[in-house]
Amino acid sequence: MRDETEHSLQCTHACRRGFLKTVASATIAGLAAPSLLTTPAHADALTKAQRDSMTPEEIIASMKRGNERFQKGERKARNYLREQRASAKGQYPAAVLLSCIDSRAPAEVIMDLGIGDIFNCRVAGNIENDDILGSMEFACKLTGAKVVLVMGHTSCGAIKGAIANAELGHLTGLLARIKPAVDATQYDGERSATNYAFVDKVARKNVELTIAQIRRDSAVLGELESQRTIRIAGAMYNLNTGAVDFFGS
Repeated sequence: MRDETEHSLQCTHACRRGFLKTVASATIAGLAAPSLLTTPAHADALTKAQRDSMTPEEIIASMKRGNERFQKGERKARNYLREQRASAKGQYPAAVLLSCIDSRAPAEVIMDLGIGDIFNCRVAGNIENDDILGSMEFACKLTGAKVVLVMGHTSCGAIKGAIANAELGHLTGLLARIKPAVDATQYDGERSATNYAFVDKVARKNVELTIAQIRRDSAVLGELESQRTIRIAGAMYNLNTGAVDFFGS
């Protein structure tokens, strides 16, 4: 009887050790997962191999899933300190975003992204210029990003300023780059900066024109896109709903 009891206790201890070992292994595996991917938990930044294994379509799909989590008030478990340490000696972002400086539209937050996931160029009205193009060419040709995403947003102050012909120092020249979108927007209602429906239509048209300008003005990005190495797309972020609408290719 004593031998049987000792044997039972030994089995119990062995099973418990095995269970704890399994849990520990699963936890470590989850923490080691890259932040842009769809694993339950993640902490480390993307590696080159992980980024290179994804297609542009998969990268955009991951951004969409991140925004869906954001809209639900959810986010992936992440450890920013581990991401910072993992990316300190090298970065392999999957995409480069051109977005507005609006404080209410931080791309990494609204798409549940982490340190090292994306490059982000931010300028009022998400306009294109030579410096932006140079940054994008660096991101895609030299660093290997596979998606160029131009993201506008609703109720954009820069769009309102362009519609209202606002003038202020260097801002005057910046808004002049948005005015072609104002002229190109077809709208039957009131074409004013106080009509938010019109403002939002202009903002979307501005994204579309910016994409066209990127293709026109950057032979480097144009060639990468023609080779299907990268995808150039657009998006609109809704400040009221938290949703990002992806469009174009």
